[in-house]
Amino acid sequence: MVEYSGFLESGQGSKSGERRCSRGVVAGFNRMRQEQRSLASKASELEMEMNEHALVIDTLKDVDQSRKCFRLVGGVLVERTVKEVLPALENNKEQINKIIETLNTQLQAKGKELNEFREKHNIRIMGEDESKQPPKDSGDGSGAKPSSAGVLVS
Repeated sequence: MVEYSGFLESGQGSKSGERRCSRGVVAGFNRMRQEQRSLASKASELEMEMNEHALVIDTLKDVDQSRKCFRLVGGVLVERTVKEVLPALENNKEQINKIIETLNTQLQAKGKELNEFREKHNIRIMGEDESKQPPKDSGDGSGAKPSSAGVLVS
């Protein structure tokens, strides 16, 4: 559940304007979260593929280099020798590793962007431990808690 509890100074808007603003904030936040999930999913998928490559490479290293092996290329099973396939697998593994590093960098950048967006729009996720976030002091010395303005996302 997503909830926005923003405030407007008197005369600056209406309830419908506030709802449109909150919907935009929530939509932007959800879009960014989906992009982050997509990056994480792709990185995970490529890590599994890299592990499969590593397993096959380890298996083929101990095999006679002239032995026949079969490789799936674009949906077609082709016959090759271990000598031909092993370097290609090692090259593919290196390329996959580079892509994973790039995705992880993008994932970290997206996480930072998401945290900045959350902080800017005072977004809180439902179920998040409130005690983890220290209360912000209003700076007026009155001791009163500042009004709650932000988005609550589940």
